[in-house]
Amino acid sequence: MKLHQSSAVFAILLASRPTHSAAADTAFLDPSRYLWYNEPAPHTDWENGVLPIGNGRLAGTIYGGVPDEVVTINENTIWSGPLQDRTPEHALEALPVAREMLLAGNISAAGDFIKSKMMHPVDSMRAYSYFGNLGVGFGHGDGDVEGYRRWLDTRRGDAGVEYVVNGVKYTREYIASFPAGVLAARFAASKKGALNLNATFSRAESVTGLQASAAGSAPWLRMSGSSGQPADENPIIFTGQASFKAKGARVTASDGTLIITGATTVDVFLDVETNYRYATQDKIDSEIQRKLNSALKKGYDRVKQEALKDSSSLLGRASINLGQSSDEKRALPTDERVLHARSGIMDDPELVTLAWNYGRHMLVASSRNTAESIDLPANLQGIWNNKTTAAWGGKYTININTEMNYWPAGQTNIIETQEPLFDLFKVAQPRAEALARDMYNCSGVVIHHNLDLWGDPAPVDNYTSSSMWPMGAAWLVTHLIDHYRFTGDKQLLSETVYPYLLDVARFYQCYTFEHNGYRVTGPSLSPENTFYVPDNWSIAGAEAAMDIEIQMDNQLLYEVFHNLLEAAAELGISNKDKNVASAKSFLAKIHPPRIGSKGQIQEWRLDYDLRARGHRHLSPLYGLHPGTQFSPLVNTTLAAAAEILLEERADGGSGSTGWSNAWFINQYARLHRGSDVWAQITKWFSLYPTKNLWNTDKGVTFQIDGNFGVVSGITEMLLQSTSQSLAADGIVHLLPALPDAVPSGSATGLLARGGFEVDVEWQAGKLRRAVVRSNLGRELQVRVADGEQVRVNNQVYRGPIRTKKEGVYVVTLGG
Repeated sequence: MKLHQSSAVFAILLASRPTHSAAADTAFLDPSRYLWYNEPAPHTDWENGVLPIGNGRLAGTIYGGVPDEVVTINENTIWSGPLQDRTPEHALEALPVAREMLLAGNISAAGDFIKSKMMHPVDSMRAYSYFGNLGVGFGHGDGDVEGYRRWLDTRRGDAGVEYVVNGVKYTREYIASFPAGVLAARFAASKKGALNLNATFSRAESVTGLQASAAGSAPWLRMSGSSGQPADENPIIFTGQASFKAKGARVTASDGTLIITGATTVDVFLDVETNYRYATQDKIDSEIQRKLNSALKKGYDRVKQEALKDSSSLLGRASINLGQSSDEKRALPTDERVLHARSGIMDDPELVTLAWNYGRHMLVASSRNTAESIDLPANLQGIWNNKTTAAWGGKYTININTEMNYWPAGQTNIIETQEPLFDLFKVAQPRAEALARDMYNCSGVVIHHNLDLWGDPAPVDNYTSSSMWPMGAAWLVTHLIDHYRFTGDKQLLSETVYPYLLDVARFYQCYTFEHNGYRVTGPSLSPENTFYVPDNWSIAGAEAAMDIEIQMDNQLLYEVFHNLLEAAAELGISNKDKNVASAKSFLAKIHPPRIGSKGQIQEWRLDYDLRARGHRHLSPLYGLHPGTQFSPLVNTTLAAAAEILLEERADGGSGSTGWSNAWFINQYARLHRGSDVWAQITKWFSLYPTKNLWNTDKGVTFQIDGNFGVVSGITEMLLQSTSQSLAADGIVHLLPALPDAVPSGSATGLLARGGFEVDVEWQAGKLRRAVVRSNLGRELQVRVADGEQVRVNNQVYRGPIRTKKEGVYVVTLGG
């Protein structure tokens, strides 16, 4: 069977699309909205073309093959096994010994000792897996395929395939429904009775059952499997079912395959459940039937309508316009635009807008607060994976990657997507408390650099430059309080965020120790960098990673204790409260940021020689982004030192992975360097995205954090709100890092901390007009670009404005 690209046939398809709404028809192929292709994704190359959909819990990736379709199915609680206790047996007694060795300069021996005594012999936590594949064969015979297109609408979240064989138009639609909790599809033919298909499930391993039934009004496929452990070890077990509606068709079943002939339209509804949420097989089966029966009763059209209304209500809140691409680029399918972007994006700014829309689509698709008691956040691959073990285990890597996933949540007005982070913290909390006690003899909570679905907080991987980093909870909790900054939800602050802050703070008040008049961390490290041991220590010249008083740790402690005090003030808690008083005392004992011999922010307690001056992690620059301590509007001295280190990293080759490159975009935006922001965006497009715009580690291997980091960085160049005041969230900074490459454009519906929603337009590199809506009635401070004089509601702006709730404030240039 051959694929032929016929413009005449495709024009007919566009004019007669019965499976897509009229509104979407007029926007079809909009280069800032749609990923689209004129050929299927290769079945052997999952990460180079599949189209991802999801409802936060359940997800699919669509190849769009002809004549054989494959949809890879994921459910976010299918991981590689049950809960493990990996508490290191000898860590508590080893801790003071390790500290003494580090203080004495016995660095190499200390590293070896820590790895042998403070880590568990089971070095891996559980890994993310997948359900399997739904394979559908359409048996079109030997006819040529004309007018082939497949597409994903990033503003609604649905996907589709369409083509013509022997004069019959075949269409497929794919929906991930958050309201219904299912995936749904419609396969259709333009000629009555011309649609034939066979369908089955498959999985690489650990399948425990495969059935098909043609009985009843909704024939079905069903597959069960497990994480592979014996039953007495409590494996994760899972079951998925696809129910079919094919009015007027003939349906038979054989050996786990469903065969449908003589159909015109076939509707499919699919659900997968596991014993992570439903303890027994009976409960799993009951939940599957509940969801599928409800969807079947509603029918495909209503399920689709409700699903798209839900996803559009989030995705439609915000938009950006960075200018129009050339006619040549606008006409190309996405894979060809990605190829052209390897050598530059100047004539295709709509590809940048598409990446922004796509990232928001994937965050909504991979992270939602459902009716389940526990929801899981987006992992290293969001929610999409095609292997029994995902790359890097698909874990929640919290020394940058998980946090980067959520940088766009508040600023692009989809803050609800961050709520599963609260659930992950809730799952981890009891284990993190036990580990704090058993490993460090401390109260509070400790989490190291990874978590899995069970909230396993112990050191993982037994890796010299990453495992011994007890700062994960400190970084995670900053996202929880930032949620309050955007929403103003005081009940959340009081009942959830503030107690978590207290738990995190308690651990560090205990875990840190006195050194030269300050409270310092250790053993710890600067993720995931290494240094050379100095000449007067042992072993001189050897590579090492673990030490005391890590500078990133100090920056995280600064954030945690500032956040605790600000939250207490917002809740009206007295300064005499014992928690507030102890937090103030501790804050004064955090060592100020160190500045090294080159004028740079220093990474360790001493100005060590680095093994990799261009290391991919920008850990010592946490205080610039996502933190605020080094902001140019907060401290110009620290901002200048941060800038020197950022340049040092860049000159050394940092940004060598997609996510690291994305962090550079955000860092340069915080330094208000628009040209460098655009240069880093250009670099990202030149090296990292696959044909379906998935971020990669080094040109291969999908890792979603870079997608989300790019969305954040693009937004940061248009709007920032970075101060540390909960009540009056400081400055709403319009166009802080606008590149010359984007002279005119607009954005709508962006959010600033303090509860402000912002629309902004600019022309010839200057603000034309901004509209700020105050959702909470808090104090508004405005800054435009480098501090240009502005008017607010036609009055000269002279300082902070106490806004009215739901008030509208129009910002224009002029004194």
